[in-house]
Amino acid sequence: MSASVPVTSAQLRHLRDQARAGTVNWRRKLIYWSGAIMVGVVAVTFAFLADRAANLRSQIVAFSPWLMLVVTPGGLALSTWLTRTWFRGAQGSGIPQAIACMHLNDVRIVDRVLALKIAMAKILLTCLGLFSGASIGREGPTVQVGASIMHTVGRFMGVHDPIKQRALIKAGGAAGVAAAFNTPLAGIVFGIEELAHSYEQRTSGTMLTCVVIAGVTAIAMVGNYTYFGHTSSVVPVGVSWLAVLACGVLGGLSGGSFSALLVRISRGIPGRMGLFIARRPISFAALCGLVLAIIGLLSGGMTYGTGYVQARDIIMGSGDYPASFFVLKFLATIVSYCSGIPGGLFAPSLSVGAGMGGWVAQYLPHTSPGAVVLLGTVAYFAAVTQAPLTATVIVMEMCDNQQITLALLASAFLAFGVSRALCSHALYGALAVRFLRTADPRPNSSTSPTPATDTMGRK
Repeated sequence: MSASVPVTSAQLRHLRDQARAGTVNWRRKLIYWSGAIMVGVVAVTFAFLADRAANLRSQIVAFSPWLMLVVTPGGLALSTWLTRTWFRGAQGSGIPQAIACMHLNDVRIVDRVLALKIAMAKILLTCLGLFSGASIGREGPTVQVGASIMHTVGRFMGVHDPIKQRALIKAGGAAGVAAAFNTPLAGIVFGIEELAHSYEQRTSGTMLTCVVIAGVTAIAMVGNYTYFGHTSSVVPVGVSWLAVLACGVLGGLSGGSFSALLVRISRGIPGRMGLFIARRPISFAALCGLVLAIIGLLSGGMTYGTGYVQARDIIMGSGDYPASFFVLKFLATIVSYCSGIPGGLFAPSLSVGAGMGGWVAQYLPHTSPGAVVLLGTVAYFAAVTQAPLTATVIVMEMCDNQQITLALLASAFLAFGVSRALCSHALYGALAVRFLRTADPRPNSSTSPTPATDTMGRK
């Protein structure tokens, strides 16, 4: 028999330390996973509340469309007052805030922008905007909400490493996109292409895990659905690819113009109008609401809200919308952004793109109308966001159609090139830089213009 080797006290301490470290590591992972589950739950709840708000608005419009002349200005004025008085940081899309917080060095500002109070206000105020008839979406706000949840989880865990903090923000934002659209691949690509602008091996595992868990949570709650249903349209190589050229160019011109205009507006409007907006923002929001109500009356109520129903009808071929829908929805989205209320651009952009594709399809009889609509959708969306990969994957997953992936990619990258010629700065990146410059106006601060511009990789 071999004699047993005695274990020293030092070895026992080492084994206990290893066991304790393993326990702490698993506890940390469980908390992170719980945060990802919470992102999925909140995203689904947000979608439910947004749908309820839209249904209430539809009931008002059905009772009397003229009531919107009161509801829309009053709702936008109330939203602006609440945002500026109690919930600063909740305004706008939410994606620029998430991007900016990944490049801020002042932890106090990050904590303020990604506070759970602001996240909850973002949800409620976005629903108020949808009820009021603003042309906004919930997907952008879901990015900020997801980033807020994961940032709060990091604070609870005592995470102080800037790289890990930014990884959690990126993971939360990407998980928000995945849960909002039920598009896990799009969430991953969005996190890489739009939020981080690169692939970081050190933080990719956190993002992938959060996206998967949030996506599974959303599916468990509402089922494995596709955002716009299922389409089987194809774009065979040949004359049908004229649609790729037409949608790419037109989508690039319209989406690029939209982005350039919003970037210009974000930098301030000169003259008396600029002074009026600065001094009377609530009155200006009410004025924007009046314009939105008038556009809604002209369109028969089609321009109110996210535009999801209209986009789905156009893509599935179950609705006939005039060319004016594309133009009026375009204008309504600009006015909604100018008002300064919380709300995203994703869903309205998809709706505008679908309307544009439906109009182009009338002049391309050799291509399936459904395919042209998808090409128009991806082209306009890619031109607005200047994120062609994200646009392609989102549209592909939302329609459960991989047969036209190559055509979608070609249309998206063509639109991206045209948009880049009109607007040299990506929309969300430019808005994030603007947010960085206004977050802390003190000179030589961590959010001063020059460092922010360099950090974002912008000129």
